[in-house]
Amino acid sequence: MRNASVVTAFILLGIPHTHGLEATLFVLFLSFYVLTLIGNLLILLAIVSSSRLHTPMYFFLCKLSVCDIFFPSVSSPKMLFYLSGNSRAVSYAGCVSQLFFYHFLGCTECFLYTVMAYDRFVAVCHPLRYTIIMSHRACAILAMGTSLFGCVQATFLTTLTFQLPYCGPNEVDYYFCDIPVMLKLACADTSALEMVGLISVGLMPLTCFLLILTSYCRIVYSILQIRSAEGRRRAFSTCSAHLAAILLFYMPVVLIYLRPTPSPWVDATVQVLNNLVTPMLNPLIYSLRNKEVKSSLRRVLRPLGFLPEQLWRSAGDT
Repeated sequence: MRNASVVTAFILLGIPHTHGLEATLFVLFLSFYVLTLIGNLLILLAIVSSSRLHTPMYFFLCKLSVCDIFFPSVSSPKMLFYLSGNSRAVSYAGCVSQLFFYHFLGCTECFLYTVMAYDRFVAVCHPLRYTIIMSHRACAILAMGTSLFGCVQATFLTTLTFQLPYCGPNEVDYYFCDIPVMLKLACADTSALEMVGLISVGLMPLTCFLLILTSYCRIVYSILQIRSAEGRRRAFSTCSAHLAAILLFYMPVVLIYLRPTPSPWVDATVQVLNNLVTPMLNPLIYSLRNKEVKSSLRRVLRPLGFLPEQLWRSAGDT
């Protein structure tokens, strides 16, 4: 991609209407970021260290944790850097990289949630054929496919955004480089590109969401056919964590990219929730009601003495 513009750097203005709150935001966002990294690393450690968790569902959860580690790392380090009083400048190449990796990891997660829904559909609706359908080879292809399609989507959106000339103002009214705020700085008519970008950004999540919805409609129908209350409870429990994570992921996407009248402050607030809070909550969502994950974590961390004996016992009994 060749840069034909005269702008060589951009200035990140940060979250609108937060002047004077830099120290508070720094402590808050740093806490979120550290908890996100620790939580997802613990999930990875629990899954890798337990052979009982070497199943397709936990394989995809591993990839989700990896994405949740890198996703906030696209924008958070630079945001924390300037909140601590350092330069707000980001190079043209750095801005391109931020936008590309943000959408690459976001699109990968979107496709990954769809694959995880398909995995739950096969597990609930076709349990006898589950190991055949979700073989190691199939899981590897599906996992690589999520990254491949995420890369294609991100490349298209990044090329669409930075093919425009940037020759005037270079102040980005946001805390990282994203499509809506970058288009405002372009020295050209962006109406057609805004429409193409809106269709692209909206169509992909909508398609994935419809596939997920289809999977869960079939799952609910199959669960209702189970005669025992315990069987229904276990089936719903298996899928409830995934549904909660899906809602946390899709609500910010709709609010940011598909609202007819965008608001910079609302967008920034929702974006922070999407970038930091959702990746931080995912480990809790997938582990709080999962005895196998908690048991694996207990075996790994108990010898290190991180938590009292009584707490480990109570965690293992829930």
